[in-house]
Amino acid sequence: MPDYNQIAWLPLSAGLTGLGLLASWLVWRRRGAAAGLRTVAWSLIPLAAYLVGAVALLWQIAVAVTGFAVRFVFSPVVWSGIALAGLAAVLFVTAAILRQRGAGGTRPAVAAPATAQAAADDDMAEIEALLRQRGIK
Repeated sequence: MPDYNQIAWLPLSAGLTGLGLLASWLVWRRRGAAAGLRTVAWSLIPLAAYLVGAVALLWQIAVAVTGFAVRFVFSPVVWSGIALAGLAAVLFVTAAILRQRGAGGTRPAVAAPATAQAAADDDMAEIEALLRQRGIK
């Protein structure tokens, strides 16, 4: 891959801007001022990116992403890391499922005494009676 300094970025950016301006003139004639102005705006971006130094930044990002992808695809160490990350994800999901089912080391639920259940039924009976009196139920 060529170095950033080995590529003539100014002529490339200016050429892309020139081609875009030519295309915007054609778009302006065919589709009107709004579409033409939008195309002019897109056409100015390559030259603006060069002038503010964003082209160098984008080049560095592209080189970094490409290097990462090459190491990612061809490195057994990276694939080992992916396998470990997958195992960790499976263990997290398994732990969540066990927790929802109440298994996995949590204390077992203690059954409520029958007297507490009877009291809850009596309370519900009182509430239902009040609702009937008011015509709600």
